[in-house]
Amino acid sequence: MARKSEQQNKDNLQPRPPVVVILGHVDSGKTSILDYIRKTHVAEKEAGGITQHIGAYQIEKDNKKITFIDTPGHEAFSAMRSRGAKVADIAVLVVDTTQGVQPQTKEAISQAKLAGLPIIVALNKIDRPEAGLEKAKGELSKEEVVVESLGGKVPSIETSAQNGQGIEGLLELILLVAEMEGLKADFSQPSQGVVIESYLDHQKGPSATLLLNKGFLKSGDIIATPSTLGKIRSLEDFQGKIISEALPAQPVKVIGFEEAPRVGEDFQVFSSAEEAKSYLKAPEKKAVSPPAGGLKIEEGQKVLNLILKTDVLGTAEAIEGVLKKLPQEKIVLRVLKSEAGQISESDIELAKGGRAVILGFRVKLNLVAQRLAEREKVKIMIFDVIYELAEGVRKFMERILEPETVRIELGKVKALAIFLSEKNRQIVGGRVIEGEVLKGASIEVFRAEELVGKGKMVNLQRNKKDADKVNKGEECGILYEGDTKISENDVLAIYTEEKKKGEL
Repeated sequence: MARKSEQQNKDNLQPRPPVVVILGHVDSGKTSILDYIRKTHVAEKEAGGITQHIGAYQIEKDNKKITFIDTPGHEAFSAMRSRGAKVADIAVLVVDTTQGVQPQTKEAISQAKLAGLPIIVALNKIDRPEAGLEKAKGELSKEEVVVESLGGKVPSIETSAQNGQGIEGLLELILLVAEMEGLKADFSQPSQGVVIESYLDHQKGPSATLLLNKGFLKSGDIIATPSTLGKIRSLEDFQGKIISEALPAQPVKVIGFEEAPRVGEDFQVFSSAEEAKSYLKAPEKKAVSPPAGGLKIEEGQKVLNLILKTDVLGTAEAIEGVLKKLPQEKIVLRVLKSEAGQISESDIELAKGGRAVILGFRVKLNLVAQRLAEREKVKIMIFDVIYELAEGVRKFMERILEPETVRIELGKVKALAIFLSEKNRQIVGGRVIEGEVLKGASIEVFRAEELVGKGKMVNLQRNKKDADKVNKGEECGILYEGDTKISENDVLAIYTEEKKKGEL
C-alpha cells in the first residue's frame, strides 16, 4: 500500500520554476541586474539605492518562469540574506569586478554552501574601465569558488546592468542549471511554503509575502504558521494584481491572517480552523517592564529605552541586530516594543510611561500622534536608510552622556623659596623640573611624594614679569591660592582639566 501511495506521489510531481536568490556585497549591482531583468525601477524607489527588505519577483524567459529573491547586501541584513538562501534552489553570486571579493561576498558564499545551493557567478560591472575580471576570479578561487574558465565547475558569466550585457545569458544559464537540478513539486497536496515577508497593511490588515514549495494556494483556504492563522481573503502576485491561485515557486501576497506572521516561518493549508489551531505554538511572552527591569546594569551605566516601528517585520529584525552591535558599556539599549506598522498614539503613551525614544523606519506619523508627542515631549526619530538610523541612535546616545572631565598633565615645579604668605595665598619661587607651566592652571602640592593639598595658579611670572608660559629648566614666580601652605622643596604638579564630549 505504501509503495502504491509513493508511486502516486511521484506521478503528481510536475516541473516547477527555479527559485533564485541573488547574493553579493552592498553596491555590487544585484538590484540593478534584477531591475534590468524585470524592466522596473526598484533601485530608484529604495532609499539610498540599497534594497531595504526582501522581495520576490517572477519573470518569463523562453516561456519558462524564474522566481528571483532579491536579498539586501548591506551588512545589517545578514539574517535576511541567510533566510533568502534557505528558500532558494540556485544562488547567483554577484561580484563587482571593480571591487573584487568583499566581506559580504565571502559571507554569501558561505551561506550558499551551507544551504547546498548550486552557484552561478555573475561578474558584474564589466563595462567599467577599472573592472578587474581576472583579479575577481582569482579572489573567488581563494574562497573555493573556481569558475569554469579557470578549470573549475562553477558556471560564470560577465554582466553589466548598465547596458544589459550578459543578462540574457545569465537567464539561460539559470534555466540550464534548473533543468540539471530536475526541480519538481507535488501540485496535488495541500499547499506548504515559507513566509518571505510580513507587514501590517493599514488598509487591508495583516499581510504576508509567501513562497510556495508544494501544492497550490487559493482564496478561501485556511492557512496557519506557528504564530498565527487566518482565512485567505485575497491573493496578489508580486505586481499587486489579484490572482485566483498561486502555484509552487510562485511568490504571492496573502491578505487574511489574524496577525502578521513571523518572517521565515513555514506555513500550511488546513481543511478546518480547528486543525489550523493545532498547528499554532504557544506565544512567547514578551513583557514590557520598567526601564532597568530585566537588565543587568553595571554601576555608572545608563539605560536608553526604545520603541521600534518599521514598515515590515524583516526590517525590524535587522535593525534590532544593528542596535545590539552599538557600544553599550556606558549606555544600555533596551527595546520596549518592536513591531511593524505606523507610529500610533498608543506608542506615544508607552514612550511617555517608559521614558523611551521612538525610532521609526520607513513609517509615517499621523497628525494626532504628532501633536500628542509634542505635548508629552516624546522624542521621535524617523529614518529611511538603516545605517543612518544606526548613526542617529549613536549620536543621540553620545548627547545624553555626561561630558567627561579629562586631566591634562603639564609639568612639575620644585618650590625653592616662599616670598609671601597670607591667608590662603602665597608667592612661591621655583624651578620648572618637568614639562611646562601655564598661567591659570591647577596645582597639586606633594610633600615627600605625598599629596598634601590642592590649589590654583592666580598669576605666573618669569624674570619678575608676567608670563603665560614657563618652560622646563626656567625659574618662575607663582601666585598660588589654596587651603594648604606650600613649603620649600615641595613639588607642585601643574595640570589643567577640560570637559570632553561623551563617547560610547
